[in-house]
Amino acid sequence: MSAATSEPPVHERPKPNDKAPVYKVAVIQMHPKPMQLEANYQKAATSIRNAALQKAELAVLPEYHLLNWVPQDPKFKEACGKWEEYVDRYCALAKECNICIVPGTILELINPGTDDESLLNVAYFIDNKGEIIGRYVKKNLWGPIERLHLTSSSDDAHPVFDTPLGKIGMLICWDLAFPEAFREMIAKGAKIIIIPTFWTLSDCSPAGLAVNPSAEALFLDSMLTARCFENTCAVIFANAGGPAGKGYAGLSQVCVPYAGAITRLGSSAEGMAVVDLDMKIVEDAEANYQVRADLARTDWHYEYRHSRTNTKL
Repeated sequence: MSAATSEPPVHERPKPNDKAPVYKVAVIQMHPKPMQLEANYQKAATSIRNAALQKAELAVLPEYHLLNWVPQDPKFKEACGKWEEYVDRYCALAKECNICIVPGTILELINPGTDDESLLNVAYFIDNKGEIIGRYVKKNLWGPIERLHLTSSSDDAHPVFDTPLGKIGMLICWDLAFPEAFREMIAKGAKIIIIPTFWTLSDCSPAGLAVNPSAEALFLDSMLTARCFENTCAVIFANAGGPAGKGYAGLSQVCVPYAGAITRLGSSAEGMAVVDLDMKIVEDAEANYQVRADLARTDWHYEYRHSRTNTKL
């Protein structure tokens, strides 16, 4: 970057797009009550209808919003088998309300009772016509808590989807910790990254909590802002909320470069924020930092892959 006393080489920089769109988006922070599938759906549907009444073009829900994460419950797997019914209901709701929906994540029980049985944690992008135009299976599973139960998307590339809000990528919760995921989608043209999450303050270890009881909140606020800057993109982050003192982090927000969070639910309480996402900010940031332009260069020097045979990473 230029020294503070030097004139920036404006003539070498691309001009920002003055016609970049503004999207009205809703981030919904709700408390998924364990195993209360229908009640949680009805609460989510009410929030989506309210977002549509406020002219939102997109509504995003948290991870595990239908069931919470209670794999030890004897009826949990059976409830996960109802996933198709709820995907269909969200598609109908999107069409009814003329709004795009990312219904957090929905747990899909595939091939139940067979040797090929698997449980997937899936985020969908449903457009305002009720059509599924994006599907992403969580790749980076959280420690033994998820790896004992879920199947990862593993080596599949991170997809990018053409949507009414432009090119969008989706991540889920712990995926946020891996900048490589963002780079892969940004290189494919994504300018908005949507992240449904079930992230709690108690995800931190006792050692970390002894240093900072709010360590996970610091992690989230820091990473979300950093990812926007380092990828010249916008991030829509919808986290689960819940009663105070129960470990829920909340902090759902929409972030852009320069500003950081343009809306942020500052506690774990349930709520919804509707905000205008001005993509000109994203384009202005790219004109300044030229991150996407560098990633597109054929001679770009960061080209690496982790090898399964390389155990010394």
